[in-house]
Amino acid sequence: MLPHVSEALTNLGIPAQPAALAIGGEWTAGDGAMLHSRSPIDGAEQAKFALATGAQVDQAIGAAAGAFRAWRVTPAPVRGEFVRRFGEQLRLHKADLAAIVTAEAGKIATEALGEVQEMIDVCDFAVGLSRQLYGKTIASERPGHRLAEQWLPLGPVGVISAFNFPVAVWAWNAAIAWVCGDPVVWKPSEKTPLTAIACQALVAQTLASTPDVPDAISCLAVGGADAGQALAASPQLPLVSATGSTRMGRAVAETVAKRLGRSLLELGGNNGMIVTPSADMEMAVRSIVFAAVGTCGQRCTSLRRLIVHESLADNLRDRVLAAYAKLPIGDPRDTGTLVGPLVDEAAFVGMQAALAAAREQGGVVHGGERVTAGVPAGGYYVTPAVVEIAASAPIVQQETFAPILYLLKYADFDAAIELHNSVPQGLASAVLTTDLREAEQFCGPAGSDCGIVNVNTSPSGAEIGGAFGGEKETGGGRESGSDSWKQYMRRATNTVNYSTELPLSQGIKFDV
Repeated sequence: MLPHVSEALTNLGIPAQPAALAIGGEWTAGDGAMLHSRSPIDGAEQAKFALATGAQVDQAIGAAAGAFRAWRVTPAPVRGEFVRRFGEQLRLHKADLAAIVTAEAGKIATEALGEVQEMIDVCDFAVGLSRQLYGKTIASERPGHRLAEQWLPLGPVGVISAFNFPVAVWAWNAAIAWVCGDPVVWKPSEKTPLTAIACQALVAQTLASTPDVPDAISCLAVGGADAGQALAASPQLPLVSATGSTRMGRAVAETVAKRLGRSLLELGGNNGMIVTPSADMEMAVRSIVFAAVGTCGQRCTSLRRLIVHESLADNLRDRVLAAYAKLPIGDPRDTGTLVGPLVDEAAFVGMQAALAAAREQGGVVHGGERVTAGVPAGGYYVTPAVVEIAASAPIVQQETFAPILYLLKYADFDAAIELHNSVPQGLASAVLTTDLREAEQFCGPAGSDCGIVNVNTSPSGAEIGGAFGGEKETGGGRESGSDSWKQYMRRATNTVNYSTELPLSQGIKFDV
């Protein structure tokens, strides 16, 4: 285990031998296969423990279902107070939690700290939301009647998260689910188990200071595919929120749909940016580089397709490549590093396979090689790649979780939008332009078909105040801000007759 990780875990009160299953503050060893968790920084083993099985996941689900009976009738502002206290724990332990994120996901320090800040921000959002779970009063057609909509707790929520945002995505779900009255059962990525265990430890500390809150409102099961399947299949979980690949999301959605449950899916992105002739080129280079190489290209919102007007393409390519050449690539713990490692060898193999396919399909590849000098041995560090390729190449339709940027050319803005929308994914998008008509067209009904549509900023990154999610194969889910809370609740339409008569709607007469 990396020394700074051991210190951070100690500061968080986590025992030397992690356990895979937690119900509140009660920890139980897993009964499944042995997990060997390794750091992407240098391949060093971070932890070794047995995974939770599907049967143990069912145990956690049962506990969460029991906690729901008390949590659903707890006043929402009281639920918000619990979330506020949890947010304070995050503030106290921000640096320690970020250190574990860096060690397990390979994020540079500022990105890891930013991810924990995102958790804090969504807690603040949820606390305010706990006093704003508003319904509607509707004019009734019947005299002496009141018609209203009321939002009520839904039930325990299953959360399946990915390695690239190992804590923030869970917090998006958990903070809002808790104030809505729903316990949470979390299955994190097996690649980032210690971050999940650290979060659960902070929840347990919060629970210790709030004895009236049921412990099982937060349950953790570090497990494999069988654990995820147990979450998806359980009829006790009316909602399953899953973040990851389209393949994984499709499997989850099919299982949940068979039992007529709800799915909240945040799946693949193949994000595009259109750069027009009027764009600010300095801003373009900066936004492109961050969006394409931040988190080593392993964000759901990473820039994959750069759609540039043909008059600018060669110049912009050269400027981006020049910026790439100056990027500090190396140990993400080091001050000044901007590009850390890929998460593991499989990610590197996938990147090289995509670049080989691009070459076979007529692409010209710049960069993309493994970096071995000046970086920790055992990690998979790479130079970011720019690929000049035809828009019709099949590889452009696929998302590779790595710093690969496909450079595509366009002549007409309408054609650029068609090209942008021509992939099966629909998460994040951007246009760089100072032309008001182009900007408004991109944001309008004939513009970007994505869930996130930006003007003069990159597609990568999002604030918690806006609902996060996408369309098409991205899954259609929305998490975090705006009115995403409605997915964690059920709506009841109430009719109250306060008269002494019994009129029927639609003027129906039924005299007995």
